[in-house]
Parts: sequence; structure tokens; C-alpha cells
Amino acid sequence: MDFIELAKKRFSVRGYLDKDVDDSLVMEILEAARWAPSACNNQPWSFIVIRSAEFKLRLQAVYNRTWFLSAPVIIAVCCDRSQSWKRADGKDYGDVDIAIAMDHLTLAAAEKGLGTCWIGSFKYRETCEALKLPENIDPVALTPLGYSSMKEPVKARKELSQIIHWNYFGGKKEA
Repeated sequence: MDFIELAKKRFSVRGYLDKDVDDSLVMEILEAARWAPSACNNQPWSFIVIRSAEFKLRLQAVYNRTWFLSAPVIIAVCCDRSQSWKRADGKDYGDVDIAIAMDHLTLAAAEKGLGTCWIGSFKYRETCEALKLPENIDPVALTPLGYSSMKEPVKARKELSQIIHWNYFGGKKEA
């Protein structure tokens, strides 16, 4: 499948079949995430693969949605703030690096016929505790991973003319 077709195929899945995801598929998806570019190639990410009922139960306190907890796999994507690149003005690019890795992960999953849903609305402190994270490791995103029980939705998108500017914000393309 070509890239545009893959990008159109990927959507936020909020319903999962009771069907296991083989570890080899999980590893292929994480391999795609591992190859994501990062600022100064620092690769400040860690991926925590959660399969056990005990640790899923711990995540109920951080994001209590039945569909989230019903996925056979949950992946936490974390940033090592001691390794992430900082711009001269102090801006930490770790979140950008994690976002790129997470995008690789979600697209690789879609290509393999699996669903994901980028979760950022979780309880931070409780997530750190549930995942036993050291102080320098921040959870940035969570995603369930599994076979979708949902029909692919029709996704409305803005026209390119609504989102592209030339040379400056509001600039029009020169003839």
C-alpha cells in the first residue's frame, strides 16, 4: 500500500476484538518506531509493552475506559528527559521525538491490520507510579494495540487551500 493510502487508513480505534496480537507483530511495530528520526539522533524514547492483567488493572486508574483496557496490548511511549535535546531557548524536543516515534508506531500498526488510539489524556502522576517510572522518564503517550472491532469511519479533512500559506502566514502562492 502506498503512503497516502496508509495515512488515510489509520484512525483512532476505540473498540477491540478479543483476539491476541502475536509478539512478532508487536516487535515489528516497535521496530518501525525505533527507526523514527529524533533531534540530534538522541532517541530519548522507551516503549513499555503492557500485556498482563495486573498492570492493565493499574492503568484503569490513569485512563478508565473499557475499550482501552480491553485491547490485548497497551504501549506506553516515554521520554528520557536526561537524553532529549534542548534548544538554546530551553525548549525540550523530547515530546516532538516521541510524537514522531508514536506516529511511526501507529502507521506501522495500521499497515499490519491493527488498530491504535493515541491517548494523551491520562493522569500523569498515577501513570508514573503504575509503570514504576524513574524520575527522568516521562510518559508522553499511551496506545492500545489490537484488532479493531470498529468500522473505519469517514474522516473529514480540510482542503489544502485552507491550511497552506506561502512565504508567510496568510501568503498566497505567487503566479
